[in-house]
Amino acid sequence: MVLQNKTILITGASSGIGAAAARMFAEEGANLVLAARRKDRLEAVRDALHEATGRVVVFSGDISDPGFSEASVNVALETFGQLDGAFNNAGMPGEMGPLAEMDLQSWNEVISTNLTSAFLAARYQIPAMAKSGGGSIVFTSSFVGHTIGLPGMAAYAASKAGLIGLTQVIAVECGPQNIRVNALLPGGTKTEMAGDDPAFHEHVANLHALKRMAEPEEIAEAARFLLSDAGSFVTGSAMLCDGGNSITKA
Repeated sequence: MVLQNKTILITGASSGIGAAAARMFAEEGANLVLAARRKDRLEAVRDALHEATGRVVVFSGDISDPGFSEASVNVALETFGQLDGAFNNAGMPGEMGPLAEMDLQSWNEVISTNLTSAFLAARYQIPAMAKSGGGSIVFTSSFVGHTIGLPGMAAYAASKAGLIGLTQVIAVECGPQNIRVNALLPGGTKTEMAGDDPAFHEHVANLHALKRMAEPEEIAEAARFLLSDAGSFVTGSAMLCDGGNSITKA
């Protein structure tokens, strides 16, 4: 029960890794604010946690909206009185294609959703955690743009690489306030974003040393470590949880 009584905000909590984290953290006794665009999906995740020991509230909105981050932090403070951790997990792959054929609107949408939203999140999460005596912030980044470049994913790679730089700077700035900041870099994971084509899943699996894709719960486990006191001396890291994707060439 390493998250017992901790208040944690999870974005992208309506499905995939975020929903898996919600289930796991609630069973650990954490108090949760689950945030995403789809309110009905959030409520379904919350309702499935009726046997969990932690308390759960939902907040729907768009992470690229400048008011979203402030409002979601306020929900945590008003409901639970503090904020101890944030798993900033929401994001999007964006339109795929050669950079020379990408329009500015598509580029801006990905950067806004994946990177600018992280700036906005940290801007409000940091003061709230400082008042609680410290905390942990985790951003979901990617091996794409860090250890490998995939054709057609320039905006995604740039946004996810930017998260790592942002993580490092915030970690240095906030270390004296006992706030740890890390980026989590999953490998291919069985989520809605990955689709349900078996041939594609087999192709992705073969890119990993373990020759399989991750279950969402496996990535949530890594996030739990970073958010808990078990990771108390880990900050400023780009933590790979990628099944050996980054070291595989065959």
